[in-house]
Amino acid sequence: MVMRTVIDVDDAALEGAAAVLGTRTKVATVNAALALVAGRTQRVALLDVLDATASDLGDAEVMRGAWR
Repeated sequence: MVMRTVIDVDDAALEGAAAVLGTRTKVATVNAALALVAGRTQRVALLDVLDATASDLGDAEVMRGAWR
């Protein structure tokens, strides 16, 4: 859904975000930044799963068998 909204935006922050995100327009920058923030919860949850399952990487016995 696309909704037209008028907002005041910090020009320096928008320029910085565009440089990081590689976007060329204000609309693209705002949409990319919103999508990045909105997806943060999912990325953090994935990192939590990886952290919980990676505990065996420090186990020498597990790592010796990893390359077989």
